[in-house]
Amino acid sequence: MSAITLKVPDDLAERLRCREARLTEILELGLRELNAESQSRFDGAAQVLEMLAGLPSPEEILSLRPSDRLQARVQELLEKSRGGGLNTQEEEEWERYQYLEHLVRMAKAKACLKLGINPAPNA
Repeated sequence: MSAITLKVPDDLAERLRCREARLTEILELGLRELNAESQSRFDGAAQVLEMLAGLPSPEEILSLRPSDRLQARVQELLEKSRGGGLNTQEEEEWERYQYLEHLVRMAKAKACLKLGINPAPNA
């Protein structure tokens, strides 16, 4: 185990003193929260990926649709992209959504093959 020294404001130090035994847990929870915040730029994608990771049936894959929130965000980025107004973070987010769409299309094409259905070009 490693030891670290932190400089924190006095009021925070006082609040932490009464929870000293749980300081490792507090830091771990804080790091998880920060990681979750960074994932918010990819909002909606985690749900899709978790669903695919659950090895759904071909029928479940074919019924997969983006949430309203995800669809709205993708539309917003698409409009900004067409206007050439994406900043670096938005460009990265847009690329992640394009890759996610590619994965979903591949999953849907394979689901169609398993069901003996001719996959539509926009499946």
